[in-house]
Amino acid sequence: MAVANPTTMLRTTDNNCGVLLDSSERAHAANLQKIANVRLDELTLEGCPNLLVFPREWNDRQCDDVRENQIFSLHEKNKDIILTTGNIMGFVGVGETDLRISSRFAPGDKKNYFLHYMLGKVCGINVVNLDTQSDKEGLENFLPYLFPAFLRRALSHGIFKKYQHRRYNDANIRGPIDVTRHIRLNIPFAGKVAYSTREHSRDNAITQLIRHTIEHLRTNDIGRSALTSSPDTRADIQEIENYTPAYNRNDRQKIISANLRPVAHPYFTEYRPLQKLCLQILRREKISHGEDKDKIHGLLFDGAWLWEEYLNVVLKKWFDHPNNKTGKGGDYLFKTTDDKDEQEIYPDFITPADNNRPRIVADAKYKHLEQKDKEHGRDDYFQLITYMYRYQSTKGIFLFPICHDADFFRRNDVGLFKKELFIKGTAGKIFKLGLKIPEAGEKFQAFSKDMGEAEKRLQEEIGKRIS
Repeated sequence: MAVANPTTMLRTTDNNCGVLLDSSERAHAANLQKIANVRLDELTLEGCPNLLVFPREWNDRQCDDVRENQIFSLHEKNKDIILTTGNIMGFVGVGETDLRISSRFAPGDKKNYFLHYMLGKVCGINVVNLDTQSDKEGLENFLPYLFPAFLRRALSHGIFKKYQHRRYNDANIRGPIDVTRHIRLNIPFAGKVAYSTREHSRDNAITQLIRHTIEHLRTNDIGRSALTSSPDTRADIQEIENYTPAYNRNDRQKIISANLRPVAHPYFTEYRPLQKLCLQILRREKISHGEDKDKIHGLLFDGAWLWEEYLNVVLKKWFDHPNNKTGKGGDYLFKTTDDKDEQEIYPDFITPADNNRPRIVADAKYKHLEQKDKEHGRDDYFQLITYMYRYQSTKGIFLFPICHDADFFRRNDVGLFKKELFIKGTAGKIFKLGLKIPEAGEKFQAFSKDMGEAEKRLQEEIGKRIS
C-alpha cells in the first residue's frame, strides 16, 4: 500500500490479504482504528450522515449481508500494523485520513475501470468515455451511477410536497395581510394588497435540491450518461423539471443549506437517501476531503453484491436469480412432518425448472478462487453441494473474477479460467469458471471491448455446461 500524495490519501485494494502500513501510513493508524474492525451496521445513518454504503442506501432489505461486513481490519503483529480488506471497496475517511480501496483489478494508480464497468452494467448506464476523468479519481466519479435508481424509488411515492410560505402583492387576497409590507408597497393605494399564504407546494427545497443535482450532473460525461440511461430516468427528470419552475443556478448554496436537516416525512421516506445522495454530489469536494474532521465520510460498495448483480445481467438468458436481499425467488431446504416448509434458501443462480433436464446451480464468489485453498474453503463447497443435493443436480458452478496476469494465464494461453472437480462417490461435478478481467489500459473503450469479449467466452462456456 502506498501514499497517493503528501497529504492524507492512503490506497489499497479489496481482498488484499493483509498489507503492512509503512512509516508514513502508521501516522494515520489512530484515525484508521476508529473505523477498523467495525461492522457496517454500527456505522448508522444518524451517526455517519456523510457515509453512503451501497447497497444499504439502495434498499434496506438488501443490506442483511452487507451489515455484517467490515470496511477493513487492523491488527498488530510483531510490532507491525497490518491492514486487511475484504469485499468492500470505495472511499472512506475520518479526521485527516482518507482511504481509497480500489478494485483489486486496478492496482496502484490505475483507474477503477472494472468498478465503473460493473456499476454501469448493474445500473443500466452506458458509460462511453471515462478518459476525461481526473487521474486522482474520487467518490464524485461514482455517485452519478446511483442517482437514477434513487430518484426512481423516491418518485414511486409521488412528487415530494411541502408547505411553503409565499408572499404576494395583488388584488386576490388568500391569506393574512402583511401590514408593514402593504404600507411599504401600496401607499398610495392602487388596488393591491400585500399578504402571505401557507401552500402545499411541489416546488420546494427538496425538489429544488434534486433539480440542482440534475443540472450539475449534466456537466460531466458520467452524469450525462446516467441522466439518459433509460426512458424511465428521462421521464423522472422531466417530472422534476416541470415542478421546479423557480430553479435558479445562483440559489444552489441556499438550497444546500436548506437541506442539511434530513427528510422526516413518514410517507416520503425514500426521499431521505435521495436527499443524502444529492448533497454528496453537490458538496463532493468538501465531503470527499473531510469537511468535518470528526465525522466519517465517503462512499462504499459491497463488491460481492455488485459482482453477483453484474453476473445476473450477463447470464440472465440461462439463470434465474433468487435474491435473499429482496426476498424474491426463495425456496426451502426442508419439509417438516406436518408439511411445513423450513430453512429458507437462496441460491445465487439456478436454471429454470425443466422436466426434461436437471437444474444447475451456480454460486457467485468475489474471491481468489483460482488459488487452491486460499481465501475459500469447505463452507463454499458445502453450500454449493447442499444446493445441488436439494435440486437433485449433478452440476454446480462457481463464478468468480480473475486478473489477466494471474499465474494460470501465464501458463495457459486461454481467455477463461476453467477447472473441473468431481465429487467422490457420486455423479456430481463442480466447475470453477473465472472471468478474465482485462488490464485497465489508457482507454475505457478498449477495456469495455475486452470485457465484452470475456463475457462472450463465459456465456459460451455456460451454454455448453447447460446443454
